[in-house]
Amino acid sequence: MVGAGAAGLMSAIAAHRQNPGVKIRLYDSRKIIGAKILMSGGTRCNVTNRAVTESDYQGGPRHFVRHVLKAFPLERTRDFFRSVGVELALEPEEGKYFPTTHLARSVLEALTREARAGAELVTEARIGSVQKRGDKFLVGEDEASRVILCTGGLSYPDTGSDGGGIEIARSLGHRIVPTSPALTPLLTNDPDWKALSGLSLKARLSYYKEGRKAAETRGSFLFTHFGFSGPAVLDISRHWARAGAAERPAIEAEFFEPWPKRFKDVFLAKVGATPRGRPGRAQGPPLHHLVKHYPLPVTGVFGYRKAEATAGGVDLAEVNVSSMESKKVPGLYFAGEMLDADGRIGGFNFQWAWSTGWIAGSSAAGSLGGRFADGKTVC
Repeated sequence: MVGAGAAGLMSAIAAHRQNPGVKIRLYDSRKIIGAKILMSGGTRCNVTNRAVTESDYQGGPRHFVRHVLKAFPLERTRDFFRSVGVELALEPEEGKYFPTTHLARSVLEALTREARAGAELVTEARIGSVQKRGDKFLVGEDEASRVILCTGGLSYPDTGSDGGGIEIARSLGHRIVPTSPALTPLLTNDPDWKALSGLSLKARLSYYKEGRKAAETRGSFLFTHFGFSGPAVLDISRHWARAGAAERPAIEAEFFEPWPKRFKDVFLAKVGATPRGRPGRAQGPPLHHLVKHYPLPVTGVFGYRKAEATAGGVDLAEVNVSSMESKKVPGLYFAGEMLDADGRIGGFNFQWAWSTGWIAGSSAAGSLGGRFADGKTVC
C-alpha cells in the first residue's frame, strides 16, 4: 500500500485478514503517520455517520458509490472498530460517531497496532513511481505482486497529501478527473461580514450555476476573519471551487432566526432597512426576500491548505467497483480520497476510506490465492 492514512491502514488490515500468507508492505512519506486522522473532528475523529448513502457524495456515478457502501456499510465499520478495541458513541443531533475516548489518537493507535500485526510499515519513504513489469510491479526500488494506491488527494498538503498517487495513476494510463479543493472555507472582501468573526448561526445555502439552482446545503454557518466557514459553507464549497467564471457561480443564504444582535444590526444595515425593517424602493428587493435569498459576497475559496477533502481524482469508470482494481492495469488497486468521490462533512469521507480500503485490501490479497501466497507481496 502506498500511503498509510485511513484508507491505507484499512487496506493493510483487510489484506492480512483475508490472506495471512501474503507479505504486506505499507509505505508512507512521513515519519509520523495519520496526521489527518489526528486532526479530524476537532482532534476527536468523526469515524462515520448514523446514515450513509450515495446521496452524501459528489463526483463519480452514484451507483458506484452505492455498491461500495453496500459492500462495507457503516454497520461493518462499527463492528470493525469494536474488534480493534475502539468503541464508538453517537452524537444524535448531527448523527456523528466518535470514539468514546473523544480522542482521535485512540483511533490511530488501534489502526496502527492492527496494521503492524500483519504488515511492515515503512515510513519516510516517498514513492515517486510505480511501474508494471510483466506480472510484477516496481514500487520505488521494491518488487510487488499487487499494488494499492491510497495516497489521498491534495487537501492539507502539510500532512503529506501532495497528489503524488494521482500522478502515479496518471502515469499508468488512468484518466484523472480534474481536482479541486472540497470542504474548504469561502473567502470574502466584505469588511462588515469579516467583523462578525466568531459568530455562528444556522443557515441554508443555495448554489446557482448559470442562473439555475444546482445545489443546496444547510447547517451551521460561521463568520471568520477571512470569510465564511462552518458545515453549510464547507459542504457547498466544492461547487464554487470547480466553477468557471463563465458559469456565473453565485451563493444565496437564508439565515434562520433567532438572530444574534450583532448579526441583525449588520444585516439590516447592509440591506438598507428602515427602522420598521423595510428597505426603501430604491434599495432593491424587499426585506422578506433578502432574508431568504441574501447574495453572499464570495470572492473565492481558501484552497487546499484548509480543505478537508479533494474533489476529482481517478475516474471511477476505470475502476472495478467490486474489487477497486484498475480496469487498465491488472493488479493495481485504489482506495480513499484519490478516487473521484468526495463526501459531505460528518464522517462520510472516512466511511469512504474504510469501505474502499477494505474492498481493495481484501481483493488484492485474495487474488493471490491461499496455498500459493508465500513470497508474494502486496504494496
